[in-house]
Amino acid sequence: MSEHEPRLSRREVMRGSVFAAVSAASIAYENGADAAPSEQERFEARTRIHIEINGVAHQLELEPRVTLLDMLREHLQLTGTKKGCNRGECGACTVHMDGRRVNACLVLAVAADGRKITTIEGIAREGGLHPVQQAFIEHDAFQCGFCTCGQIMSAVGCIAEGHTGSNEEIREWMSGNICRCSAYPQIAAAVAAAAKEIR
Repeated sequence: MSEHEPRLSRREVMRGSVFAAVSAASIAYENGADAAPSEQERFEARTRIHIEINGVAHQLELEPRVTLLDMLREHLQLTGTKKGCNRGECGACTVHMDGRRVNACLVLAVAADGRKITTIEGIAREGGLHPVQQAFIEHDAFQCGFCTCGQIMSAVGCIAEGHTGSNEEIREWMSGNICRCSAYPQIAAAVAAAAKEIR
């Protein structure tokens, strides 16, 4: 480069690049090319998902931001799964995804595409209560009942995972579920009794 040629600053290069990109986009738009979707259009875009819930296949079109929890409650009216903290702290929204317990408020519905979901509505057996449900009744393992569905779903998972060797182990593996009524002794007793019944 000759010493008499003008030097471009970094700022001028960036400004020129932006101007060129905007000009190209404007020309493409004027020539009928598809314009990029707006932020509002991207926000409202819908995605089709296929999901099995309690043994029933569903196909839904949802916004990508919809959580599994809101899909269950608002779109499928499966309101047994409760919305508590909505931050993954209380466990009231516990469901099973492919046999593993998860907090439905932390899982996007699109992430559950092709998965099998079990909610509290789907654990009863042939019209009768699940052993964990029965044990919760027999041990008075609830008071207000708001957290009970999540507690039961977590307890079913805890038993399936084999974490019921002692009261301390049960409490440790159920610690992700908060009971604001403090029915923890009865809950642990119900889980232990159900584990014996299932075994």
